[in-house]
Amino acid sequence: MPIFPRFSAIREAQNLLLQHFGATPLIKSKTLGSAGAQVYLKNETVLPTGSFKPRGALFALASNLKRRRIEEVIACSTGNHGAAVAFAAKSLGVPAIIFLPEHPVPVKRKKIEQLGARIVDTGSPDLAGAFQHANEYAQRPGVYFLNDATDPDLPAGPATIAMELLEQLPAMTTVIVPMGDTALIRGMGAALKQRAPSVRVVGVQAERAPSYYLSWQQGKAVHTDTCDTCADGLATRTPDEGNVASIREAVDEVLLVKEEEMLEAIRRLRLNEGLLAEPAGAAAVAAYINSGPRAGQTVLLVTGRNISEAVRQQAGISTG
Repeated sequence: MPIFPRFSAIREAQNLLLQHFGATPLIKSKTLGSAGAQVYLKNETVLPTGSFKPRGALFALASNLKRRRIEEVIACSTGNHGAAVAFAAKSLGVPAIIFLPEHPVPVKRKKIEQLGARIVDTGSPDLAGAFQHANEYAQRPGVYFLNDATDPDLPAGPATIAMELLEQLPAMTTVIVPMGDTALIRGMGAALKQRAPSVRVVGVQAERAPSYYLSWQQGKAVHTDTCDTCADGLATRTPDEGNVASIREAVDEVLLVKEEEMLEAIRRLRLNEGLLAEPAGAAAVAAYINSGPRAGQTVLLVTGRNISEAVRQQAGISTG
């Protein structure tokens, strides 16, 4: 199968996103590097809504508005994607509805509300249940279900992170990427395989939510019964077959991180690097610390800062 998204779509996404925000910072780590192993942090937390997600939501919604009339855009989300869709909808003048599972991170729910989207509390224990509610609603005419996991346009948005990195650090040898529904790593992996195939693409999943790790290993979708992790952005348990095929093509290695390793990475980012990250946002740092130094220039994606009060206390850090 050909690798997606195609380079022409990635360039189109770059041009669109530049109308909303510029390239995010690449910061050389103060403490993670060593002789022959330089480490850089790609800080996506500075984007609107505090995560990388607006890249994909903006591009997907804008692309679909060119093709058809959209009366409402909807999404199911644990929080960051919902806020990104709400941001994209507000930016592009479309009403939005976000379907949430039970117990979403309060700061993420608040951002969705502040951006003017209507929230539907589904009461579902995880994202798979919220998806069912959203999918039923999506059968109505004029509704665009912007599904983070399967939307064909969305990955070109996060692919632009790879394009920025190739300009910011041309000698990059490895990039380590948190992996939830895989849109981020599919987009970045596609961009790198087309433009810089020597760069090693490494995915990270939570040990307590390993569905795509198992699927990548076995070459088929492997569902898990639960995805009980503090990293709600990595909490997937029902992989899509097409996504599995894509990551098998675009991802060179997948690592697992423990809960306490993500909490330690949150602490280290806050204390040593001055960055605030939620568990999924710190997962790449956790994987690097756990797996040891890599020769060359390694980029770790810090993908989101929307940390809950409970996790902040677990990690022992201040949000001030």
